[in-house]
Amino acid sequence: MRTISSVLGSLARVVSTSLMLLFAVTTLHAQDVKEGEKIFKSKCTSCHAIDRKVVGPALKGIPETKDEAWLIKWVKNSQALIASGDADAVKIFEENNKLVMTSFTDLSDDQIKSVLAYITDASKEKPKDPNKDGAAAKDDNASMFMILGLIAVVVLAVVVIVVLNRVIRTLENVIAKNQEAIAAQQEPEDSQRFVKFAKAFVKNKKLVGFTVLMLVALLAVGGWKTMWNVGVHQGYQPVQPIKFSHQIHAGVNKIECQYCHGGAFKSKNASIPSANVCMNCHNTITASEHYDGEISPEIAKIYRALDWNPDTRTYGNNPKPIQWVRIHNLPDFAYFNHSQHVVVAGVECQTCHGPIQNMEEVYQYSPLTMKWCVDCHKKTDIKSDNKYYEDLIKAHERIKKGEKMTAAMIGGLECGKCHY
Repeated sequence: MRTISSVLGSLARVVSTSLMLLFAVTTLHAQDVKEGEKIFKSKCTSCHAIDRKVVGPALKGIPETKDEAWLIKWVKNSQALIASGDADAVKIFEENNKLVMTSFTDLSDDQIKSVLAYITDASKEKPKDPNKDGAAAKDDNASMFMILGLIAVVVLAVVVIVVLNRVIRTLENVIAKNQEAIAAQQEPEDSQRFVKFAKAFVKNKKLVGFTVLMLVALLAVGGWKTMWNVGVHQGYQPVQPIKFSHQIHAGVNKIECQYCHGGAFKSKNASIPSANVCMNCHNTITASEHYDGEISPEIAKIYRALDWNPDTRTYGNNPKPIQWVRIHNLPDFAYFNHSQHVVVAGVECQTCHGPIQNMEEVYQYSPLTMKWCVDCHKKTDIKSDNKYYEDLIKAHERIKKGEKMTAAMIGGLECGKCHY
């Protein structure tokens, strides 16, 4: 009779042989398709999809309807092919609104053939359940292993149950014999100890007074801390209608904060960018390479808000505002001017908003309390190398000379002095 290890070894050899035969038959084609998929997703998905029009036409069926040599020339330099007067090239150029296709002279003929192989493979109808056939094959090879494993588990479970049953019966017999004696000794001792402790505690007036004082102090500290933090929203992170990632935009792509929040540089409020600012990039960038050729769901929300049709690349007549949830709120009686801090003082955005370039979703980093602001003003050095402080120094010099100074000469006519 063979042992379990020999059976498992036989099964492993059968599975290994089958996989090696399958690998030998499909390796070459799989490598071509895999390489083509990698190149397609890195260079093509911003303008093309397999089964739908994006910026350029859908690519489904193209390798079967066009000559391979012609397609290689088109991919490498479509403009040269159009300039040569090739009828098919000129026709495609005209049908796609004369949009210039990027030339890929860095790709070799074999790499382009791999891309065409991937397009052909991706154009095929995929089975509804891709794991079904693989699971059936695995079941045939692993059934013996599963049966042996289940038998071993069942036998082990039976042994454990029998042993535990005997142990439980023994313990029940011991407890039944000694239960009355244990109850007679334990209950009086426990109750007597509690009564003695309670009497001793009540008789000790100093201990009672100290305990009451500690309770009052604890409640006072807890109440004060709770009241002190009323209105403080540090760590507040609401769910936004669009999952905008500052980590990708400000961190990975190094986009300046003022590109979107232009108000921080020239006005009191940093302002929320309009969706048209988003479309400066996202009219072509759809992140489809991460969603199997489909437009990113979050970018699609921008398109719906602007009533933008990515297929026709036109705007509709039914735009809707994006209802962002405000995160940083100051009381109405607190005046804060972004441009005063960003332009005059040269304060970095991260000073108040934290490591915004690392935040996947933005949250309130600082407490934004008066104490926090005052502490910052106490330790921040003045940078006098700007026009604001230069004018202030000139005003002081004129006062020293005894010249006449008016409020208007030191910014008294600025609207924000009264209207904020």
